[in-house]
Amino acid sequence: MLHFDTAEFDARKRHAQQALSESGLDGLLAFKPETQYWLTGFDTFGYVFFQCLYFGADGRTMLLTRAPDLRQAHLTSDIEDVRVWTDLEDASPADQLRDVLAEFGLKGARLGVETETYGLTARNGKRLEAAMDGFCTLVEANETVSRLRAVKSQAEIAYVRKAAELGDAAFDAGLEEIRPGAFEGDVLAAMQGAVFRGGGDYAGNEFIVGSGDHALLCRYQTGRRHLDATDQLTLEWAGVYKRYHAACMRTVAVGQASQRQRDMAKAAHEALLAVEETLVPGNTFGAGFDAHARVLDAAGLQPHRLNACGYSLGAVFAPNWMDWPMLYHGNPVELAPGMVIFVHIIVVDSDSGLAMCPGRTSLIGTRGAEPLSRLPLELTVAG
Repeated sequence: MLHFDTAEFDARKRHAQQALSESGLDGLLAFKPETQYWLTGFDTFGYVFFQCLYFGADGRTMLLTRAPDLRQAHLTSDIEDVRVWTDLEDASPADQLRDVLAEFGLKGARLGVETETYGLTARNGKRLEAAMDGFCTLVEANETVSRLRAVKSQAEIAYVRKAAELGDAAFDAGLEEIRPGAFEGDVLAAMQGAVFRGGGDYAGNEFIVGSGDHALLCRYQTGRRHLDATDQLTLEWAGVYKRYHAACMRTVAVGQASQRQRDMAKAAHEALLAVEETLVPGNTFGAGFDAHARVLDAAGLQPHRLNACGYSLGAVFAPNWMDWPMLYHGNPVELAPGMVIFVHIIVVDSDSGLAMCPGRTSLIGTRGAEPLSRLPLELTVAG
């Protein structure tokens, strides 16, 4: 089932054809699952194997994949030409891809290739280069479609808004479980369950949960614990709908909040609003980071902040929901209406053992950022 109408996909393909032509490319070897989904609707985790979507500057489309994904392509995408490579000890899908491209008359062509992706391992990348050596010229084209995907259509924005609603519902459900003695697993189950009950999807990476000293971590880690009478709980999660993400982040004080936590929360709150004020079309992603750094550094928190404070969001696949581009110092990419940006202010003080990490997703409009979450930014004290 396609999640967008034909007109939406036709417009995307026209934009992609134009981008290829402007780059002097005859076609694109798309290994990013995000590109495959955006251009055709193809939805699978089969990208962990060799899976390539050829998209020509003339609009021609062909998918080379494994047998388990043949019907996946038929049912989730508009791809009509699907080729299957066979699982054998000496299987060479890269050679098979070359043969299909030769069938298309592309010997001597200049083809873009996506290599900055989990959909093309280093081993398969070497095999691809060997197969195409002397046949065609491969050109890195990692941002060719990513730049198009960064600006969402009205149809995509509707899905992002739904994702944001699911994200808020997830926090509401999780907050009902947060109290002294609560089990982290119950909090996660409530949050993920709220997304599923709302018709949402798994997120591109695991929801992050950490209490005690693990509240300073901004990555998922295995293991669960019960909350102490006085504790802290950092959560990073996303509402996800049709694979479109709207992420949020919070550190919840459990039992009571110390003055240090309240001071950190105030500075982080101010930094988040300062970043959002810069999210205006024409400004750069780098300017957003600099606003975050300016506020936190003035509050004496420079040693405890990170070197990036957010990134674009969209329809992404495991193992990561982060999308291009990112908020870091000097990033020259300009903001544009239709972008969806997650801003996180991560303050982790290893000296005091305290964390404070508010974050939310905004839609960039013609005048600036529209936060998509209704959740308050003030420090939450539970229990």
